[in-house]
Amino acid sequence: MSISRRDFLKSIGSLALFTIVPRPVLGNGFLAPSDQLTKGIIGVGGMGRGHKDYGGTRLVAICDVDQKHLEAGRDLSTERMAEYHDYRDLIHDPNVDIVHIATPPHWHALMAIEAAKAGKDIWCEKPMTRTIGEGKRVCEAVKQYGRMFRINTWFRFTDQFYGLGTPVKPLKKLVQSGLLGWPLKVTISKHTGFDWKFYWVGKEHLDPQPVPAELDYNMWLGPAPYKPYNIHRTHQTFRGYWDYDAGGLGDMGQHYIDPVQYILGKDNDSPVRVEIDAPQQHPDAVGTWRSITYTYADGCQIVLWGGDYGDPDTPYIAGPNGNVYKNFVCDLPNWEKRLADYPDPQPEVTNFMESVRTRQPFALNETKAFRSATIVNMGGVALRLHRNLDFDPVKLQFVNDDAANALIDQPERAF
Repeated sequence: MSISRRDFLKSIGSLALFTIVPRPVLGNGFLAPSDQLTKGIIGVGGMGRGHKDYGGTRLVAICDVDQKHLEAGRDLSTERMAEYHDYRDLIHDPNVDIVHIATPPHWHALMAIEAAKAGKDIWCEKPMTRTIGEGKRVCEAVKQYGRMFRINTWFRFTDQFYGLGTPVKPLKKLVQSGLLGWPLKVTISKHTGFDWKFYWVGKEHLDPQPVPAELDYNMWLGPAPYKPYNIHRTHQTFRGYWDYDAGGLGDMGQHYIDPVQYILGKDNDSPVRVEIDAPQQHPDAVGTWRSITYTYADGCQIVLWGGDYGDPDTPYIAGPNGNVYKNFVCDLPNWEKRLADYPDPQPEVTNFMESVRTRQPFALNETKAFRSATIVNMGGVALRLHRNLDFDPVKLQFVNDDAANALIDQPERAF
């Protein structure tokens, strides 16, 4: 990229944002309370346009490699915004405080690391990264450059937890009280309220198609291996291909699994084993699976059932002393009265703008997000290799399995 082109793009961004006065930055990265935080969104397809609103910020820049998406993104604000084709130009725009990454997952790590290096705070869609190795590098960059990070899933601290019929905090309080006993088994399935988008799969035989004039397909692929363009690889259906995501598991995994990590008190831990019941996967197209079981060193388990599989009478949380079902139904005698004597979960910073201003880590920051993303990616590796795997949660490597470890850090294409 030539210097003149970069300078030209930055000058456009500055002109578009002439009403914004640069914020005075106080010591250690703190912002004055009166300063307005600004954000830029990379990827203004369905997710980027749908998750644009978070209070206390002003949208000042958008970026996309699809011209039609970029044009649609203009409706995100009634004010003029800078528009970019290359994500690096948005990241290095001096008017942007927070970079919102809403691209396919194969781009998340590169963009998050670049944003951290540029001194930007990061709001990233799930899954955090497509591989375990990418997640490690994001954590290192965020720490090295002192940035704030959040993954865009929120069920551990707000809203009803999908179909379970309760927020997460009461479940957390019940589990940490010890009344259910230990170890616990958490079952995530259609029957406990969770739809895995089970049939979000790829197609095994894709005929090459002409690349649409509005799409920079080489840039869309970025670090992913080159494959001839087919519309099913991109935009709404990209999740069906291993190069970009891991189907419904990749799409919904952090939404469902992150709160379980929190409930079990395992934000700094990972399972030691993953077991699968699934057909052989295609090397390119993601397929279906029946179940994925994760076991921790202390015997706790997370069991994922896909589709209509699993027993509809299975409790969501099963313990030696009692069980919890949908709608926060517990079979412990007098459990509500007994639970009242126990402390509530520790408060956390659940407003990302507060994190950015005070430099206090967000409730779902990079290290916690990395651990829940690792569970998703462990399952993806086991499915791709079609075998059960053992994992070292300290070394963050699979045990005695070179093929599995080769999928932790995968080659990146030059683009």
